Amino acid sequence: MRLFKSIDDIDMHGQGAAIAAANPLRSPLPEAPSFQGRFAEWRDSLAELDWVPDLGVDIGSPSWFRGLVTLTALCAVAISCLPDFGPIAGHRADPLSGYRADQARSQMIAPLAYGSDTGIRMAATDAVRPLAESPERPSIELVATLGRGDSLRRVLQRSGVASDEAMQVNDLVSSAVSLGDIKPGTKIDVILGRRPAKNQARPLDQLAFRARFDLNLEILRDGDRLRLNRKPILVDDTPLRIKGTVGSSLYRSARAAGAPSEAVQKYLQVIGSKMSVSRDIRSTDQFDIILSYRRAETGEVEVGDLVYAGLERGGKPAAQMLKWQSGGRTNWFEASGVGQSNGELARPTNGRVTSSYGMRRHPILRYMRMHSGLDFGGGYGAPIYAVTDGKVIHAGRKGGFGNYVKLQHGGGLASGYGHMSRIAVSNGSRVRRGQIIGYIGSTGLSTGPHLHYELYRGGRTINPQSVKFVERAQLGGQELRRFKGELQKLQRVEPGAALNALKSVSAQAEPEREINRLNKPLKS
Repeated sequence: MRLFKSIDDIDMHGQGAAIAAANPLRSPLPEAPSFQGRFAEWRDSLAELDWVPDLGVDIGSPSWFRGLVTLTALCAVAISCLPDFGPIAGHRADPLSGYRADQARSQMIAPLAYGSDTGIRMAATDAVRPLAESPERPSIELVATLGRGDSLRRVLQRSGVASDEAMQVNDLVSSAVSLGDIKPGTKIDVILGRRPAKNQARPLDQLAFRARFDLNLEILRDGDRLRLNRKPILVDDTPLRIKGTVGSSLYRSARAAGAPSEAVQKYLQVIGSKMSVSRDIRSTDQFDIILSYRRAETGEVEVGDLVYAGLERGGKPAAQMLKWQSGGRTNWFEASGVGQSNGELARPTNGRVTSSYGMRRHPILRYMRMHSGLDFGGGYGAPIYAVTDGKVIHAGRKGGFGNYVKLQHGGGLASGYGHMSRIAVSNGSRVRRGQIIGYIGSTGLSTGPHLHYELYRGGRTINPQSVKFVERAQLGGQELRRFKGELQKLQRVEPGAALNALKSVSAQAEPEREINRLNKPLKS
């Protein structure tokens, strides 16, 4: 309600009201608001308006969106006011050109990425004449690598050696070493000389490579022919002997002593054929490992296979196994000269067993009778293998077995293979374990391609799944004496002696290296 300031105001309003009452059709005109009044109303409205409401309350309301707009505008203003951290532009000197650029270039080392453009350039004068052709290089040095399945002759021809000279090199090298003994990956240093014409191959001036662990070969040009120069490398072949206490783990102890992992695994396999590694070996036992080992005077080392596996208990040998070749076969023998290898017979074919050993109803004859072997399924023509070493005592037709092969093994054992489509051995021949002796078929009394396999002991069939083959070999006479001599020789080797043998090898090689140095021709 508006309060009147004076009596005059009251009278004036009273008169206005009386006039309005006297003339109801005539209403007083509204009073127009002034600019100051409008500005005051806007100011009051803006003052009452909350520009920064809590955005966590009344989400989605008009006041919340108004606060979001305010926040966005403030962030935009703050980002637009960030200072510029870029480089400050300053005075930049004009690039050098002409004489000044040449002087600066002569005193700098330009990187390869920019062409290494250094030094003062000189323009060509009248004394410069263009070359009719590019000059020939006096020699080319390169390194060729012998790949797997590659030949020395092809490697040289790919390197640019003429075919006739490559053949000469091949003949010279084969006279010194078997070409098959050169290992794949061998690096061959080749030097080619100046060629007489551009349409001809460069002549071979020098060739050098390591043909064997103990031999370097060098081929040099002597006039119009090539000459082979052998350079033997002294090699010490003292075996590497490693001994130590078993402790909590035989494998970890042997590896900590320096034995290679492959040698330790082979050692466990050999010792395991004599005793149980988990039950019979004690933590206080001493393991004894001897490996074939070669060390060249040039420092290269070649670690070979395991040759001796021993175990000591209380200072006395509990097991001594030596690798020995007898009768064309390599086997592990005890110190007494007895060799033994245990294991199940090999599988005669890769198919699965379709019929077991025992009584069954015959699929063709239709009555119960004894099935004296195992039937193996397989596709027609699948290979059949000998279960172990033996001699062929029958190879041909045999009644209901069709094409049949019988092998005689040691210890009174024999094996038979029936229904073959084709026989791959002949009577009286000797076969090895895993050798193909025939192929699966359906000859004889058979309903389909398969292998009928039988095992005999003393001439009578037995269940093949119940037999383990045991092979024994006994050394005697002169071979036994050589075996014991080799065993004593290995036992005299001191542990780690092979690692110190290089000093003696180098001492022996020093006079020979001096002679070779004095005899080496001087290059012009």
